[in-house]
Amino acid sequence: MTADAPETRFSISNNSSHLYQDHFSYILEYKNGTQTDGFFDLELLKKSLNILVRKHYKPVAGWFQAHNNSIDVVYYSDKFNDPPVTTQTLDMDYETLSRHVHDSNVELLVPAASSTEITFEDNDIPMIMVKVTYLESNEAVVLGISYHHSLMDGTSFWTFMANWSALCKHLYEHGDTAEFDIPNSPTFEFPDISHFHNPSKKFEHPEYILVDPDQYHTKLQPGSEKIVETILEISVEQQQALRQQARDIGVSFTELLCAVMWKGINGLRLELDPEIGSGLSFYTCILNSRTRTGVSNNVCASPVINTPCERTVAEVAALEVCDIAQLVHEAIAKCTGEYLSSSFRYLHKQFLQELDDTRNNWVGKKVMCAFTCSAPVKCVIASSRTFPIYSTDFGFGTPEYVHPPYLPYDGFVRIWPTPMYDARSSNAPLHVYVSQPEHVDLSQSPLFAQFLKRNID
Repeated sequence: MTADAPETRFSISNNSSHLYQDHFSYILEYKNGTQTDGFFDLELLKKSLNILVRKHYKPVAGWFQAHNNSIDVVYYSDKFNDPPVTTQTLDMDYETLSRHVHDSNVELLVPAASSTEITFEDNDIPMIMVKVTYLESNEAVVLGISYHHSLMDGTSFWTFMANWSALCKHLYEHGDTAEFDIPNSPTFEFPDISHFHNPSKKFEHPEYILVDPDQYHTKLQPGSEKIVETILEISVEQQQALRQQARDIGVSFTELLCAVMWKGINGLRLELDPEIGSGLSFYTCILNSRTRTGVSNNVCASPVINTPCERTVAEVAALEVCDIAQLVHEAIAKCTGEYLSSSFRYLHKQFLQELDDTRNNWVGKKVMCAFTCSAPVKCVIASSRTFPIYSTDFGFGTPEYVHPPYLPYDGFVRIWPTPMYDARSSNAPLHVYVSQPEHVDLSQSPLFAQFLKRNID
């Protein structure tokens, strides 16, 4: 069915999208240094957003729908689930607002959804939500934006933001009359990678785990301990040294950085609790496999896969960083087109089995992403350092600061650019956000102490 048909739908249950049903949030801080009137005019923001989704991103103005043998995104030519936009105006100075941004005050600055889980009942789950925070002094504006992870991943979200900001800037500078083509035309539906399928090859898929129904969940669980973020800052000189070391051992810069993170977290947790030495140390990298499958970055439903690697805590503690980097490299290297095709065929087969169990009132296992389960040590890494985050200009300049998704879950690590960072040249510091229980002091690790910047409660 074409996008102009009265009803169009595509499945999200033929890939990993439906396994993680939650909103991810970003906070973008813009400073009005010239005290411009109409800075981030609300009607302009709303108008550009609605034009974008209705003309170019129709699924964003659609609905999730669970039915028959599929979970779909369905959208229509004559009715729209437009992204909700809320606002607030605060009586505080710019420095105070900026602290709230840096401290990831999601309760104040980010819109909250009443529901995120896709069910068989009708659910008006927003695909994208926006909260605009103004100051009475007109010194700054903060955009809090949440997107549902079952529709987009980080790559496609920042493509969306590039398109929205470009369209808004065009309307601000030229009005409604001039024609405008968005920089990146998005495509939906999961890309066809069936040509990679090789029935002669059999793979194990440790990126997934089968659990009893009472253990099943579609989002991360907060746990009982308070989690704090620590920002590590990797200087230009430190990046250059890491890049040289990576070249010497035949891995990528990101793979070596992942090894440093896994080794450092593992060592700290073992020192605090020596009894976990025989327990599982679980590493995974959330991998955007578009390049290796020849899929465009504009595809929203992408072949994202989590590349796991498991050892005991004691084993990781005994390994050198370069040896761990080789393990990380091997875990990522195995994610060929054949492996990805096998992974999603396995996932879809399990999904159909679960539907059959439900229809027949049988109690069967359910599949989850392995990284959502607990382990004595976890290191779950997502790298956003190549995203065009600090190029997001709505017509009023680029952001002063953008906070990555706040994930108060044990073991999450986000590799994040700073405002002047260029992934090709490493010409500015790089930030790494590490989430750990409050009692874990990253400064006690020699691997982390050299990068330590500051804490966020």
